[in-house]
Order: sequence, then structure tokens, then C-alpha cells
Amino acid sequence: MAKDKLDILFEMQNSLDKEIEITRNLGGISKDVWIQKETLAMLSELAELIDEVNFKWWKNPKEIDENKVKGELIDILHFFMSMCLKMGMTAEEVYNIYVEKNKENFDRQHGKSEKSGYSIEEFNKSASK
Repeated sequence: MAKDKLDILFEMQNSLDKEIEITRNLGGISKDVWIQKETLAMLSELAELIDEVNFKWWKNPKEIDENKVKGELIDILHFFMSMCLKMGMTAEEVYNIYVEKNKENFDRQHGKSEKSGYSIEEFNKSASK
């Protein structure tokens, strides 16, 4: 059976993580510390991303470099996949949980969820007041 692209990306990330752990002598770090470090790294990448898209309303806008934006998004994906791997998640599990959560998010928007406060009908009622 052929591997899908997400499986391949997870394998690539796993190889990179293992190499970094070995070459940087990072063995023995607990899962929670890894998640903390990777969350901070992801926050750093998110800050780099926001800098690329003119969020500073007090500064003259610059032309957006789409390649830089795409590069920052991939950096964020690296850390996201690394955290998934640290939690023992496979590409298939990420896919399945995503599909389930995506359905729930649509249900929320359409007022079909047990969680309130999301439906567009509620939004339209409050917006028309």
C-alpha cells in the first residue's frame, strides 16, 4: 500500500527529530518539557509569520513576500508535527482527530452542537440588535 503525503511528512519529521536529539545530546528530556520547548519554538515562528504580513498598523506596509510567509508556515508545521510525534500520534490519528473536530466545528457553526455560542443564527440575532 502506498504511503500518503502526510505519512511521508511524519516520517521525515521523525527522522529530523531523532537526528537533532542525538546530535544535540537531548536524550532523556521528558515529554512535557519537549512540548514546552516546541510550543515556544512554534510561538517564535508565529511571531516571524505575523511580522511578514503587515500587522503593525502604525508602520508603512511592505509588499508581502509570499515565499517567506510559506516558509514560516512550514516552520510552524515542523514543530506541530514534532509535538504530535512526541504525543505518540501517527499521521492517521492526526487525520482522524482532525476529521472529527472539523465536523464538530461545522456543527457548532450550524447550531447542531451541544456547545453553545457558535451558531451563525445566534450571531445574526445578536448582530441585528
